[in-house]
Amino acid sequence: MRSMRHQLSLSDEIIANVSRGLRTCFASTQAARPRPARGQHAELSAADAAESIKLMRVNHAGEVSAQALYYGQALVARSDETRKHLENAAQEEHDHLVWCAQRLTELGGRTSHLTPLWYAGSFAIGAIAGLSGDKHSLGFVQETEKQVEAHLEDHLQRLSSADSPSRKILEQMAEDEARHGQNAAAAGAIAISTTRQRLMAVGGSILRQVARIL
Repeated sequence: MRSMRHQLSLSDEIIANVSRGLRTCFASTQAARPRPARGQHAELSAADAAESIKLMRVNHAGEVSAQALYYGQALVARSDETRKHLENAAQEEHDHLVWCAQRLTELGGRTSHLTPLWYAGSFAIGAIAGLSGDKHSLGFVQETEKQVEAHLEDHLQRLSSADSPSRKILEQMAEDEARHGQNAAAAGAIAISTTRQRLMAVGGSILRQVARIL
């Protein structure tokens, strides 16, 4: 029996991915899991609140990008097993971006004005990465999560100790990202080249710097 994916035409898959991208950028309001520390309140100084807003905006942009990367890779995955692995990871990234958006609203902040650009660019990068084959695609996941873990650790150090709600969100995100990387390794990921690792690091740095402002 052919999988559901293979029953879809190319145009159907394009429409499905465009629809998903629009929902991610403009209508992501529901998470599958309860938000960590939901309902907790933190009294922050104006300076601490402003820094939390910048950090959570960056994290929201990063989760938009991560979701797009994985769906881009899933689109060109050669096996249903790899595709399912990528889609499952993307669904957890969706939880992360909803949590970050909710926390931004509580802080009186906003998401990045460039959210559609982060999604479109990352989807294209994911699809290109996926063309190298499933094992290399999983290696891309492993390296992505490694770099995201490092940036989350940096953000946890930057957050005010009083901002417990944001901290709990980032801690859960870091736990999920570590598991995604471990799952990719267990599925047979092949490490990507040092050059690609460096390019990914540069791209991540650009996103973090720009999303803080825009």
